[in-house]
Amino acid sequence: MFRIEPDTFIPFLVFSIPIIAIVGGIAVAIVRTLGRQRLVELAQQERIAAIQHGMDLTKLPPLPAMAMDNDEATLLGLSGPDRDRRRAQGLMIGGIVTLSVGIGIGVFLSIIASGDRAWSVGIIPATTGIALLLSAWIVTPRGRGGDSGPRA
Repeated sequence: MFRIEPDTFIPFLVFSIPIIAIVGGIAVAIVRTLGRQRLVELAQQERIAAIQHGMDLTKLPPLPAMAMDNDEATLLGLSGPDRDRRRAQGLMIGGIVTLSVGIGIGVFLSIIASGDRAWSVGIIPATTGIALLLSAWIVTPRGRGGDSGPRA
C-alpha cells in the first residue's frame, strides 16, 4: 500500500502552492483574452448585421477596443483619471490584503513557535503590502490644488 510520509509531503505541498498559483494565473489570462476576443467578434457581427439591414452606423456604439495591456478600464470606456483612480484603488486593496496577511502570518507563527524567530516569515508579505500601498499612493490622481482626496 502506498503511504505518504510527512517528510516528503510537506515539501511537495510547499512547492505545489506557487506552481498552482502560476498555472491559475496563466489560465485566467487565457480565459480573459478569449472573452475579450469574443466580445469584439460579437460587436463586429452586430455591425455587419446592421449594415446588411441598412441601419445608420452612427447610431451604433463604438467597437470595443482590445486592450493590449489587459486593462479592463479601456474596455469599460473609462477616461484617463477614472482609469488611474481605478488602478490606484486596486493597488490599495491588494496592499491592504497583503499587509494584513503578512501581519497575520507573523502573529500566528509567533504564537505557535514562541522563542523562535519564525514570525519573521511574515515580513516578506508585509513589505510587499507596504510596497503596493506606496505604489497606490504614487499613481493616485491628484486634483488641481494638489489635494489627493476623493473626488465626487
